[in-house]
Amino acid sequence: MNQHARLSTVAIPFIDLAAQRRRLGSALDRALARVTEHCQFINGPEVAAFEQALASFCGARHAVGCASGTDALMLVLMAKGIGPGDAVICPSFTFCATAEVAVLVGATPVFADIDPETFNIDMASLRAAIATAKARGLRPRAVIPVDLFGLSADHDAIAEIAAEEGLFVLDDAAQAFGATYKGRTVGSIAPATATSFFPAKPLGGYGDGGAVLTDDDELKDTLLSLRVHGQGSDKYDNVRIGMTSRLDTMQAAVLIEKLKVFPEEIETRNRAARRYGEALSDVCIVPQVPDGMVSVWAQYTIRLKGGQRDGFVAALKEDGVPTAIYYPKPLHRQTAYQAFPVADGGLPVSDRLAEEVIALPMHGYLEEATQDRIIASVRKALGA
Repeated sequence: MNQHARLSTVAIPFIDLAAQRRRLGSALDRALARVTEHCQFINGPEVAAFEQALASFCGARHAVGCASGTDALMLVLMAKGIGPGDAVICPSFTFCATAEVAVLVGATPVFADIDPETFNIDMASLRAAIATAKARGLRPRAVIPVDLFGLSADHDAIAEIAAEEGLFVLDDAAQAFGATYKGRTVGSIAPATATSFFPAKPLGGYGDGGAVLTDDDELKDTLLSLRVHGQGSDKYDNVRIGMTSRLDTMQAAVLIEKLKVFPEEIETRNRAARRYGEALSDVCIVPQVPDGMVSVWAQYTIRLKGGQRDGFVAALKEDGVPTAIYYPKPLHRQTAYQAFPVADGGLPVSDRLAEEVIALPMHGYLEEATQDRIIASVRKALGA
């Protein structure tokens, strides 16, 4: 039998954290051992060291670590005083945290549509969402563009609209830390950028964690206070209502080591993405990266014709190839968010793409032989 006639059914990991662990094992062990030796599990020296390294990596003046990517978003909204009566514009085709934080501070998320090529917020829909907010009697205060699947949003266009409308731009880069946009690294583009270190992210820890990146000295100082209950000169002098949201020392120690190899992992992710694109562009819609941008490929998301997806998922599963759907239901269709406004004209692209998208395995240690097996399975499932 031809070696390609029947694919192996040994399961392939969707994201292979174990391969990264094998590479970094001894360095990670030593880093964690240092923490258990000095026992400064909260705000230990590794936290400040990681914040400095993170800011340096992307060219931001400040990095403020916190407990999660969701907290990173919410801390910025709190610092900017966004609350009841305010509108926060965000795409509907994203993870719920983007809109959740607006609700948690008492503001109203207003949903915008996305561009079908980049999956990121569409400028015409952003303008429509601003108009919708005003028509509802809301004050448009902020926009949270999402750098979805590892690709930067069109930040120049967003900044232009934000300047016209007086909006604060908070970049949700939970999936895209390390990406570049017109020669600038995500984290140094928007007035504030939130990112996540959830283990599955391109730069992920061994648990929850997040950070805010900014050049704004005043915002940095406010964030440092807010993440520790709003403290002032000491922990018993609380000058604002805050929360507890610290990046713990163990996570910082892990992330210091992972950041060292992150540039190389970005290169290998892009190499894998190119191979996918070359091999699959004739059987499905493959993602495109606009000129002047570099993605970190948090996900490799293809698009299938309507009605193909269920059979496709089953066929790949039979071959031991995992898939994932990001996202099967846009936020404006979800129970918790159905009552919030959507941009005038609706969100037809978000609705359509939710029926078409499917993500293939992608990580920095995807070997060519494994990828070839995935590609063969995809082509077979699509009748190629």
